[in-house]
Amino acid sequence: MHLTSQLEQVFATNFQVYYRTHVAHVNTVGRNFYSDHKLLQKIYEGLQENIDTLAEFLRTLRVMMPNCLSTVTELSSTPDTEVTGTSEELLQGVYDDLDIMIELYLDLNTGADEEGHPEIANFAQDQLALLRRSCWQLRSILDDAAEEAYEKNERK
Repeated sequence: MHLTSQLEQVFATNFQVYYRTHVAHVNTVGRNFYSDHKLLQKIYEGLQENIDTLAEFLRTLRVMMPNCLSTVTELSSTPDTEVTGTSEELLQGVYDDLDIMIELYLDLNTGADEEGHPEIANFAQDQLALLRRSCWQLRSILDDAAEEAYEKNERK
């Protein structure tokens, strides 16, 4: 895949994951509301910051930023499905979306390196570190929730 196509796909997926994470942030409920709400806010704010940076990278490659939401959803590697469920399901959905972003940034890093764009490769590497950290945090929460559910079922 050509670097511009990779960058468009990362842009679109980031945009959609930003939105999906923001929805999860607003709709989360339960006894861990505050900590889940804060973590999701941190994640969606990072994704929101990337929208402009990714669009500017596209412009440096002489490509226009996708200018229609239907184009964004077409190019995105994440599903355009409703963001609903329990807090754990919302967190799992964000985790799954970030996992897709990691794969896209790995490919973007390689493509940018091969096509001589170290600034894009460096950005991709920085994003990989941030996304992997967020996934670790989400996994820690989800593993804890799974352990609590297991213990609850064992007591019955």
